[in-house]
Amino acid sequence: MKSALLATLLTLTAAAAHAQPLWLEAESFSSPGGWVLDTQFIDIMGSPYLMAHGMGKPVKDATTSIELPAGTYTLWARTKNWVAPFNATGAPGRFQITVNGTTLDHEFGTTGKDWQWEKAGPVKLSGGKATLALHDLTGFDGRIDALILAKDGEDFTPPADLAATNKLRRQLLGLPEKAPETSEFDLVVIGGGYSGMGAAISGARQGLKVAFIQNRPVLGGNGSSEIQVWAMGGTRRGLYPHLGEIVEEFADRASNSPAASPQEFNDKLKEDTVKAEKTIQLFLNTHVYGVEMTSSATVPVASGSASASGKPTHTIRSVIGLDTKTGKETRFLGKLFVDCTGHGSVGALAGAEFMMEEKGRMGMSNMWVMQNLKHPVTWPATPWALPLTLEDFPEPKALAPVGKKNAENMKGYDLGYTPTPAPEDYVHGEWFWESGFDKHPLNDLELIRDHNFRAVYGAVSALKTLKAEKYADFDLTWLAYIGGPRESRRIVGDMILNGEDMVKGIIHPDGCVPTTWDQDLHYPKEQYAKNFPDNPFISRAEFGKHTDRKNGYPVPYRCFYSKDIGNLFMAGRTISVERHALGSTRVMRTCGMMGEVVGKAAWICVRHHTTPRGVYEQYLDILKDLMSQPGAMRRDTLEGNLYLPANAKKLPDLPPPGSSADSIDPKKLEGIVIDDTEAEFTGKWTHGEGLKPYVGNHYSYSSDKAASARFPFSVKQTGSYEVRIYFQPHENRAKSAPITLLTADGEKQVTVDQTKSPKDPQGAYSLGTYKFNAGEESAVIFRTTNAGGNVHLDAVQILPAK
Repeated sequence: MKSALLATLLTLTAAAAHAQPLWLEAESFSSPGGWVLDTQFIDIMGSPYLMAHGMGKPVKDATTSIELPAGTYTLWARTKNWVAPFNATGAPGRFQITVNGTTLDHEFGTTGKDWQWEKAGPVKLSGGKATLALHDLTGFDGRIDALILAKDGEDFTPPADLAATNKLRRQLLGLPEKAPETSEFDLVVIGGGYSGMGAAISGARQGLKVAFIQNRPVLGGNGSSEIQVWAMGGTRRGLYPHLGEIVEEFADRASNSPAASPQEFNDKLKEDTVKAEKTIQLFLNTHVYGVEMTSSATVPVASGSASASGKPTHTIRSVIGLDTKTGKETRFLGKLFVDCTGHGSVGALAGAEFMMEEKGRMGMSNMWVMQNLKHPVTWPATPWALPLTLEDFPEPKALAPVGKKNAENMKGYDLGYTPTPAPEDYVHGEWFWESGFDKHPLNDLELIRDHNFRAVYGAVSALKTLKAEKYADFDLTWLAYIGGPRESRRIVGDMILNGEDMVKGIIHPDGCVPTTWDQDLHYPKEQYAKNFPDNPFISRAEFGKHTDRKNGYPVPYRCFYSKDIGNLFMAGRTISVERHALGSTRVMRTCGMMGEVVGKAAWICVRHHTTPRGVYEQYLDILKDLMSQPGAMRRDTLEGNLYLPANAKKLPDLPPPGSSADSIDPKKLEGIVIDDTEAEFTGKWTHGEGLKPYVGNHYSYSSDKAASARFPFSVKQTGSYEVRIYFQPHENRAKSAPITLLTADGEKQVTVDQTKSPKDPQGAYSLGTYKFNAGEESAVIFRTTNAGGNVHLDAVQILPAK
């Protein structure tokens, strides 16, 4: 009786198992062909997916093999028409699926404003192995999450609801209810950008066992070959001039952003630098989507801090990571965690308080490159793209040659690549191709990226049709499909740094990382927003309050850990700052130095059995000592002494302040020199340091209506003098800057085209020779009226005529 019952149960179990549909993740295809893996939107749509990012040229098929019993099946694919949410005409992301060499009639990606299951079939299998292929039809970003093969005759329809879809995904993939767990790490770093690399390397050099988790196949974040944003921010200066030495070991030396070749962002150098640390375990293609928490007793806090009530502090026990290729899940157990995700994802999952502006904040960019191929190149029609005219966007600029500034940046470093020999054959869409200002910074990320796609494809169509004589031979050769976000969640720490502290120079006792970037916020550029006011895609940078670029403002350590989660650090864009301060601290080299500090603080936590807050309250002197040590210093065990390895990488020496190519000492110039700090201004003027070299500490510029700047002087001897002004050119500078000279012979009027380079490499431009009388007040006056752009003024120089 028992054996008969057992046989019946086995038969029923086998029948149930046989009836289970086959779930196949697109990202697990054995050969992705030309399809790319997109992991940016897992938290929105539930999964990584494959995308046919061919920029208008169909990509190579993705293929894989399956094994199913003989029979007839219905095939389902989860996909979407990515332009449908914009009510655009057409379906650019069309593709078909091939089974054993036979292409199914159904074209996927033509319907639906959201991710949905599309049905095709019948699929007849003779048994055994079968080959599936994803066949792209357009090259315009068709996308697929997963496929299901269900036996005909069985009542099966995949659920439309995301939660039910993910539940079915786990069931059909056979994922365990609870993912397996690693051994305990001292430090778990989530996010592989500059801040994550700084934290992982710094922690490892302190003898910590580090898990380093990144949801992409490469490191570098915004500074990787996938996104190609220059690494900005000054390192190796301020209170702790050794901070930044780790960053400079892996920082890019790209000559353009974006570059002609992705290799200029040197992904290999970044990965090699991380893998050289024996106590780091690197987990690429791993997305953290969950946390496990433990509760602890009340932790004492400093009076006046953001958590001074002494409320119970929770801690993270582990984070749950998803392998974005295999679907395998792992729980990473750790003593301490660092949120370097850029979106504050770990802090939010753990229940930490965070700040986030949902409107009016900086958006996300997708940059692009076109190349002159020296022969005519056709471009397909794009009726679903933004219908742009040449007035709707700035014409892309040619890549800059490796000039003096970049040569200085590269000097002494092993680049590992050869810069592009003919940059003039390339034009690029730069950082300002950015949208999403009033869209939700998290829930709308995929829509923001896709809107950027429509803008870029629309721009290429406009250039190829409306300016065909110039762009006939050009083709779109690179478009970032991974977006570069700038602003998202910021986790609240024991201190929230505000921008006014930076401007006033208020130095806090735990000040450490030098931020050298001005408070730079991005807004839609009005000139290009007229025809697209609801979703502009070209931004402008507004530099508000300014920062000491030479020495940097020291960001407090208390901004680098959560006030709520007892073992959570932050580094990068997720730190505890208000948004104006974020406009300064968010650049990559600065973020990398935050990671360096966190790695050192994590060692103090483990070695002295304390918390990130405890480091500030009890062990700040030890942290200051560690920050004063060279970045290459290391210890072999937690208890071991720091030492400098014999093979430590030696970095090129920094030039002394004021002697670099950035700044010209006015005291070293001949004649009478009036710097812009001595000018008499009316109207609104902005200081800048981005165009180099400049005289003194900065230059000034304005397009404010009726603004002016007066440079007064007087000569000691009557005679003829040459008058020079200093400026560096830029495309947005004045095409006819009106300048008035008050001379012995009356007023003289001059206009200068400041979009063009002065012959002198330091920026000196001669206005001519004029007579001046001894002891009389003379002046050079700049005005903005009818200037045709920003009037740029740096210094005025008066020299006796030769």
